[in-house]
Amino acid sequence: MTRQHSNSPDEQGLTIAGKTYRSRLLVGSGKYRDLEETRAATEASGAEIITVAIRRVNIGQDPKAPNLLDVVPPSRYTILPNTAGCYNAKDAVYTLQLARELLDGHKLVKLEVLGDEKTLFPNMPETLKAAETLVKDGFDVMVYCSDDPIQARMLEEIGCVAVMPLASLIGSGMGILNPWNLSLIIEQSKVPVLVDAGVGTASDAAIAMELGCDGVLMNTAIAGARDPIRMARAMKLAVEAGRDAYLAGRIPKRFSASPSSPMEGRAT
Repeated sequence: MTRQHSNSPDEQGLTIAGKTYRSRLLVGSGKYRDLEETRAATEASGAEIITVAIRRVNIGQDPKAPNLLDVVPPSRYTILPNTAGCYNAKDAVYTLQLARELLDGHKLVKLEVLGDEKTLFPNMPETLKAAETLVKDGFDVMVYCSDDPIQARMLEEIGCVAVMPLASLIGSGMGILNPWNLSLIIEQSKVPVLVDAGVGTASDAAIAMELGCDGVLMNTAIAGARDPIRMARAMKLAVEAGRDAYLAGRIPKRFSASPSSPMEGRAT
C-alpha cells in the first residue's frame, strides 16, 4: 500500500511546518567553486529549500564579505540554517538563535549535532537535548539523525517537523547502506522523512524516493561533481522519477519469468 505523509493523493507537494513546496529536492550551498556556480546549480536543481551552514557561510555576519543571500535570495528560496560544525547541544542552540536574528525571526531550521570529526555521525543524546530546547523556543526543527527508528520516533515525539536519517556518512557518496532501517522509519513516521547525507549520484536519490522518502537533501553529490550544474539537473529528475515510481507501485520481485504478452487466447 502506498503511504502518504502529509500530502493528498493528488500530490500537492512536500509540506513542512505548514508550508508546501513543489520540489522534494533540498540542496546545500557549500563546497561550490564560487557564488556564481552556487546560483547556477541551485537554479538547475529546482530546489526551493536551501540549507546554509551558519558557522561557515556568510549571510550577513560579515558585512564586508560576499553574501550568499545575494545569489540565493530569501525572496525566492526558503533558507534553512543548519548547525554543521556543532558537536554539542549548547553550540547548536546558540547557532540557530543567531540565525533567527540574522534572518528576521526565521523559524525553520535544520539541527545537526555531530559526534566526531572523522565520521560526522550524529551525536544522538546531544541531538535530542538540542531538539527539545529548540522546539520549546518556538523553532520548527528538521533534524539530521541516525537511521535508528527508536531515535527517530523520539525526535518526532519531541515535536520536530521532519526527521532526516543519514543514508551513509556525510559526503561519502556511498548511497543508502541500510534500506531496511530507513523503511522502518518511513513506515512509523507521521512527519516527513528526508534522506540526508551519503547520496552520491542520481540513482541513490531515486532509490530513496522509491522507498517512500518524502524528499532528499544533498550538497556534496552536486557541488563535488565534475559538472555541478548538470548533476543538479540529474538529481532533480531522479527525485521526480523516484517519487512517481513509488506512487505508481512497482511490480513484486519473483523467481520465475512472467511474459509481457498474455498467453491466453494466443494463436496456435
